[in-house]
This record gives sequence, structure tokens and C-alpha cells, in this order.
Amino acid sequence: MWYAVYTKPKREDSVAFHLQNIGIEVLNPKLRSKKYRGNRFIEVIEPLFSCYIFANFEKDKYSHLITYTRGVSYIVGKKNPVIVPEEVIKAIRERMGEDNIIVVKPRTFKKGDSVIIREGPFKDFCGIFEREIKSSERVMLFLSTLNYKIELERCFLAVA
Repeated sequence: MWYAVYTKPKREDSVAFHLQNIGIEVLNPKLRSKKYRGNRFIEVIEPLFSCYIFANFEKDKYSHLITYTRGVSYIVGKKNPVIVPEEVIKAIRERMGEDNIIVVKPRTFKKGDSVIIREGPFKDFCGIFEREIKSSERVMLFLSTLNYKIELERCFLAVA
């Protein structure tokens, strides 16, 4: 059965490593995305579920060992661990690549969509999606707050 294991902050990888070393099947999904830091976008890989990993084990045989593994806070449900349905594990795995990383694909917009810029120097500006530009990760927006067309590179947009 699959169970969720709550880890100490930023200890997902080390807990997964320790559990795999004792023969427990572990699912430690990662998320690849782009974040705006220091006036530029960088690619980051981080846990899909911060402080959580999934482990497939026999509850009676391994619960005590897992609970006392370095970096583990507890098994979700503690004395009565909650079983994670196989469908949930399957759904996560279907979205993962061979490297156990899920890539967030940017949403595609259509001309005329109302958008809000979520990050960057134009954060919280409203606009109308004009078109994608040939250069990678560039779009043309009509900023309704300024009544001006602008070309933006690598911006995070959301539906308004």
C-alpha cells in the first residue's frame, strides 16, 4: 500500500534515499518551472509536494522504521496511516518524465484573452493578449492600463 510520509523541510531527497536503501519503493516527484529572481527568470527543480513523499510499504512491518528514519516527521495519519489510492500515484507518474520531473507547460492564450501579469516588472498590470513572438518565450500584449502595446519576454500570465 502507498502512504504519504511527511518530512522535515527540504529533507524529501534524503528521506527518499534512506527509504530506498532499505528496500522501500518511493515516489518523490519533482516540479520543473521558471521563477523570476534577481530581475531574470531561472529554471528551478523543487518538490511537487513540499515536505511530502510517497512510500509503498507494509504498514505493520515498516511503520516504526520509517517513523524513526532521519528526516521523517511522521507518516500521514500517524497511528492509523492513511492509504494513498493507487489512482493518485498513477496520475502523478503519468505526468512525470524519465527523470521523475514534471514540467509545467505554459498555458496557451488566444488573441483577445484578458490577462494579468503575475510576476516581473509589470506585475499586476492588466492587458489583452495580442500574439506570441517568434523568439522563445516572448509575447505581445496590449496593456489596457497604459493604452499601449508592449513586447514582454518570459512573463507569467494568468487569465483575468
